[in-house]
Amino acid sequence: MTLAPETQKTTFPTSLGTSSATEIRLLGQDLAQDLMGKVSFGELAYWLVAMRRPTPGELRVFESVLVALADHGFTPTAIAARLTYLSAPDSIQGAMAAGLLGGGSRFLGVTEDCAQFLAAVLAGHEGELPGTDAGWDEMALEAIRSQRSAGKFVPGLGHPNHKDGDPRTPVLIAIAEEEGLRGPHLRLFEAIGRMSEKALGRKLPLNGAGVCGAALADLGLPPELLRGFALLARAAGLLGQIAEEQRNPIANDIYMTVDRNAVYVAPDTDN
Repeated sequence: MTLAPETQKTTFPTSLGTSSATEIRLLGQDLAQDLMGKVSFGELAYWLVAMRRPTPGELRVFESVLVALADHGFTPTAIAARLTYLSAPDSIQGAMAAGLLGGGSRFLGVTEDCAQFLAAVLAGHEGELPGTDAGWDEMALEAIRSQRSAGKFVPGLGHPNHKDGDPRTPVLIAIAEEEGLRGPHLRLFEAIGRMSEKALGRKLPLNGAGVCGAALADLGLPPELLRGFALLARAAGLLGQIAEEQRNPIANDIYMTVDRNAVYVAPDTDN
């Protein structure tokens, strides 16, 4: 007689959330009893990724980053969300998604790109980090020149509007300093700002997205996940944009302005 093989129960391990008929567990806590009303959304977002609760100082820096990245006016991400809402007012999720999909190398994605660039430079100098501003300046100069010789831009340098300095940058650096969290990524980023003119022939400001990436990296958060935090912050801003579009619509004016000023140009067939 052949016995049927023992049935093995399939399991899917997670350190995040589970639920039963009577309870919801999140991060090992009772969601209703231990977290609701006791943990801020920013603290929870940090905890979900880092797998530990932030210190008060870490939380202040982290939430300052979220505030800094939430909205920056009529950026392409905001316009995309508004125009998508105009086209599909029944789909707020579509409008939100349209705006978030625009988070790339020119908008929002700079947060992650800058952190990865800084982390790579620091990794190349592991165990011999500078102890003076002059040392950081030397490292920054080498990093800028190496990046430019490879035909690449230095992420976090320059801003289309804030030519004389992004107002978010010194504030976030000061907050990190106050909390004892101005670490190597921020110090290298500051030095890149000081050395930009010497390396490139013109002084470029350190933009807010870049300083946010440096600050998040100094919190120990994985650089390869930082675009997600930028998108988390911008989701709040996009929801605000859509809410304002409901109250005071402008998307149709944007659409009509472009459409009514479209001019046909014959294609260049010589190329």
